[in-house]
Amino acid sequence: MRKQILSLLTLVVPVTLTITSCSTPTTDQYEATALTSYTWQVKYAYNLTTEKSPRLETFATTSLLNRNGVKPSGAVIGPDDKGLWWPTLPPRPSVDEVEQRQKPQQEASQPELLKAVEYKLTYRVGEQQRTLPTNYQVYRQVVKAYPSRTPLQLTLGVGDNSVQKAEPAGNE
Repeated sequence: MRKQILSLLTLVVPVTLTITSCSTPTTDQYEATALTSYTWQVKYAYNLTTEKSPRLETFATTSLLNRNGVKPSGAVIGPDDKGLWWPTLPPRPSVDEVEQRQKPQQEASQPELLKAVEYKLTYRVGEQQRTLPTNYQVYRQVVKAYPSRTPLQLTLGVGDNSVQKAEPAGNE
């Protein structure tokens, strides 16, 4: 029995956990953007009610870049309840356009208008400027801090590949 346990222990491969800490740079040079977009989408399938993965086709798209909460030129809708401005609606696909992408025996759903927002934060520390994906909460914090250029302490995500949090510097 003791030999079996010993041989089992020698088979176990040591596992090392590496916990990466998140960087927390402080900056007073930053810009938050929110790219708002509308896209028409149609689902195609041989049976729309039972098929789990219908083919998705996108049609016309419009987008508008929001910067630091300021109304962008070309904004026609907004601000919404999140303070975002939206572009004009793209033209709805015609029946002919929908049918043109339809394969024989397939059904097509009604065109669906999708709304999407992509948040990014550009900041500079020293000579290094970075643009990283972020979230709504960071965008709103920057919108509030931007007019007075309040220095912000940023909390970057794993691998420093995103901005998870922004708060006024010195608020520990």
